[in-house]
Amino acid sequence: MVCPILTNTLMKSFSSAKPDDFSFSKQTPAIWQTDELMNLFFEESGDFKVGTVLSQQGEAYQVETPSGKRTKVRARDVLLQFTSPSPAELMQQAQELAKDMDAAFLWEVAGEQEFGFAELGSEYFGHAPLPVEAAGLLIKLSTAPIYFYKKGKGCYKPAPEATLQAALAGMEKKRQQALVQAGYVEELQAGRLPPAMASMVVQLLFKPDKNSIEYKALDTACNALQTSPQRLMLKVGGIASAHALHFSRFLLEQFPKGTGFPEIAPPAMPALPLAAVQAFSIDDVTTTEIDDAFSVQELANGNVRVGIHIAAPALGIARDDLIDQIARARMSTVYMPGDKITMLPDALVESFTLAAGAARPALSLYITLDPTDWSVLSTETLAEAVPMAANLRHNDLDAVITLENLEAGAGDYPHKHEIALLWKWAQVLEQGRMVKREGFGLKPEQANRVDYNFYVEQDVVAITRRKRGAPLDKIVAELMIFANSSWGKLMHEHGVPGIYRAQGGGNGNGWAARMQVRMQTHAAPHQGLGVDQYAWSTSPLRRYTDLVNQWQILACVQHGVTAPLVAPFKPKDADLFAIVSAFDGAYAAYNDFQNTMERYWCLRWLSQESARVVDAVVLKDEVLRLVDIPLVIQMPGLQSLARGTQVSLELLHWDEVDLSVQARVIDIAAVVTDLPEAEDNTEAQTEQPEQEQDQPQQQELAETDTALELPVEASPD
Repeated sequence: MVCPILTNTLMKSFSSAKPDDFSFSKQTPAIWQTDELMNLFFEESGDFKVGTVLSQQGEAYQVETPSGKRTKVRARDVLLQFTSPSPAELMQQAQELAKDMDAAFLWEVAGEQEFGFAELGSEYFGHAPLPVEAAGLLIKLSTAPIYFYKKGKGCYKPAPEATLQAALAGMEKKRQQALVQAGYVEELQAGRLPPAMASMVVQLLFKPDKNSIEYKALDTACNALQTSPQRLMLKVGGIASAHALHFSRFLLEQFPKGTGFPEIAPPAMPALPLAAVQAFSIDDVTTTEIDDAFSVQELANGNVRVGIHIAAPALGIARDDLIDQIARARMSTVYMPGDKITMLPDALVESFTLAAGAARPALSLYITLDPTDWSVLSTETLAEAVPMAANLRHNDLDAVITLENLEAGAGDYPHKHEIALLWKWAQVLEQGRMVKREGFGLKPEQANRVDYNFYVEQDVVAITRRKRGAPLDKIVAELMIFANSSWGKLMHEHGVPGIYRAQGGGNGNGWAARMQVRMQTHAAPHQGLGVDQYAWSTSPLRRYTDLVNQWQILACVQHGVTAPLVAPFKPKDADLFAIVSAFDGAYAAYNDFQNTMERYWCLRWLSQESARVVDAVVLKDEVLRLVDIPLVIQMPGLQSLARGTQVSLELLHWDEVDLSVQARVIDIAAVVTDLPEAEDNTEAQTEQPEQEQDQPQQQELAETDTALELPVEASPD
């Protein structure tokens, strides 16, 4: 067959179809002179339409469609001219005829060459097609694109056989998939999880392939049941609990390959000189990555020598070795109530953690002090093996080692004398920082904030309150700040780059932006802490930045003035900048997850305690925080109340899936006068004094950015 523009010769071949009734359109069809109305079958925007000609002007027709709409039709879009039946009847009959046509049979009749619809109609019907037949054939050809390719007005070409068979196979596959998808939908609506979806539940919820039949089935079922995918998966058992839901999402985003470690032999322990001290650590009962410990020696001349001992995995891990690659991929230990994901394998942690009963590799900072005023006479940094005498625990000692007992010398506990001396120095350190902090234009730190510790056992949560600034907290915090500042100064003086935390003097509009805590590779003041420089160096078992800094510090200790030449990271090392950037991203994600899990466990606590009426404190505007647990609630529309106002709330509903809480105020009590100014966390960010412990919420007081006091002479813009 051929597909020429229809000619008069071709038109004559359909003479038996009564040319006075209709005609196939030529390039410029003419309206036959007749008393009857002429109708057109034409194509517009990819659709076939019909209408009655009202007038013709050149190669354009004014046509009225069966709906009464008038439209302009170009002559080149006209496929048929006919006088009967009526346009509406023709379209209806043509559509019914098209339904009865077999596309496969038409394809066999058509051959392999391009053809005009009139030619195919003549062969298919055995006579020149009538208007209804011609229109029905056109509709069928246009709705069978896998059989026929459109080549022009009224012209088509049969699909090659191989292409057609592939297309038909694809259609059959889609049909089968539709049946499978329908089965999935039926199972989900009945409250059952299709076995084929069991292994992809987390992927479907958080990183779905929206073209997959599993996702389409889940979406269809959710729409039918008017629920969310998360709630439906909880209902059908795809996710065991709301806790598993939040945890699974985090793992998929941050640990897509799982949290396990490859088999790694612990590195050989370095040969180190044995320190002539008996060190002890102070941590929470749940701490396993014991990074820091202390020792105290009273010298013959009356001075005091304090040792700050930090676990030294940098002595066994080399840059770019397998363990380093693992640590760099994780960047930090991830904390959550009742669990954690460590940065380093357990076997390596056990080799370097400062556990009692053995001498452990450590980087020690020794400070010689004059006990008359606790001024620093000298410092020295050594890599050595430190005998660990004890691992003291906050849970056992906080009730005994109080401010009152320290002042009175009361109580009986291990390392009592050493702790008393450390307490005296810690107070002097804090006073010195406050003077420098005020020199930066900031108010003194508030010591009346409350921290919360979470303990989870067998799905039961206990949340305890601890007032910040307890003696043991302050000792650890102040000595860690001193070590981080001293080692930051050591790297700076040797011309060795490190990873620093800095605050103040930043760029940006407004006071809060200028005071934003930032990480950088050169020394700069940390105004919030009141120190000239601050380099994270005291948690190398659980934070990659500290491991990097420990490498750099060791280079300074071992090589002195040549340290810049041999340190693992050289000045302006691009890889060091990459580490800072990657750490910022990972640490922020881990912190968000920790906050999410703490909020989840707060809601679990409400259920566990059957809490319905609770006390809360207004933090700002419509934001409140419960008194007994660190649960923050937003209450849109809350009447304006002064910050610190204590209220009673009736908890109407809470949801462990979306972590929302609905409540209403039932009583307004009084203003809490001792609420810390920084509690609302809405001003510029800083870091509070450091406390190393494996506790969520505020596990690192100096290392977690919390709210900053306003400057003495100014407030945020």
